[in-house]
Amino acid sequence: MLATIRKPNKHKMLDWLMSYLFLLPALTFFLIFVVYPMLRGIYMSFFDYSITSFEFIGWANYVTLYNDETFHKSLINTIVLVAVAVPIVIGFSIFVAMAIYKKSEFIRSFCRGIFYLPAVTSVVSVTVVWGWIYHPNFGLLNYVTNFFGMEPISWLGDPKTALMAITVILITTSVGQPIILYIASLGNIPTSYIEAAQIDRATPSQIFRKIIWPLLMPTSLYVIVITTINSFQCFALIQLLTSGGPIHSTSTVMYGVYQQAFLLGNFGIASAMGVILAIIIGIISIIQFKYLGNDVEY
Repeated sequence: MLATIRKPNKHKMLDWLMSYLFLLPALTFFLIFVVYPMLRGIYMSFFDYSITSFEFIGWANYVTLYNDETFHKSLINTIVLVAVAVPIVIGFSIFVAMAIYKKSEFIRSFCRGIFYLPAVTSVVSVTVVWGWIYHPNFGLLNYVTNFFGMEPISWLGDPKTALMAITVILITTSVGQPIILYIASLGNIPTSYIEAAQIDRATPSQIFRKIIWPLLMPTSLYVIVITTINSFQCFALIQLLTSGGPIHSTSTVMYGVYQQAFLLGNFGIASAMGVILAIIIGIISIIQFKYLGNDVEY
């Protein structure tokens, strides 16, 4: 009897082995292209690493960044970009989703396609179009403002407007997926909840705050976290339109990593910047999960 109890269950061992064999390709890819580069980046951040040297210098790269005003400016720009873009993306996505989810299937499909188009379009193509829109002499935006009697503005050449112009592009390219997700989530909310609230004479704002928003929280948590991470990693728009200028007014931490590593050859400094960015994203993500994920089932 005891021998039978202690005997390993061959079927469970086989299931365990097969499960990990199926996971092996994805796990190998994750370890090689995600975990190893992260660990390598942390390691490199403690070295004076360039094309001509590789010397351990401890925390010197971090001290350099702490005293670097350009890095401070890039960090502030990054935080402003995220702080402005994320709330607007969430609010606009919910507004559009609620405006069209009760429409006919044709209208819903048409709107989903229109809003999702920038998300699947090449970043370079979108950037080129926006570059022409912002052109100081021939741009569509200046043509419209000139119609109202305003003087032409160098949207990407003026430090006062350049970051705002980049933020607008980031918002337009970020709303596609959230709108699709919110439309799907709104369709899963039982209509009986809303009908019962209407019978009790609840106002539309009360229905949204007490019923719709809590039931949308799982989707909102995902959208907020992903949008925040993507906004922190904004690079292509800046690299193609402004190269961090004018006067570092659009420089971000992600662009600084590229600049230090591939333009200046300071791989140690670039790695340190990447580590700092990863820590900031990690801390913000933890805070978002803590305060927005209390009622979310995982």
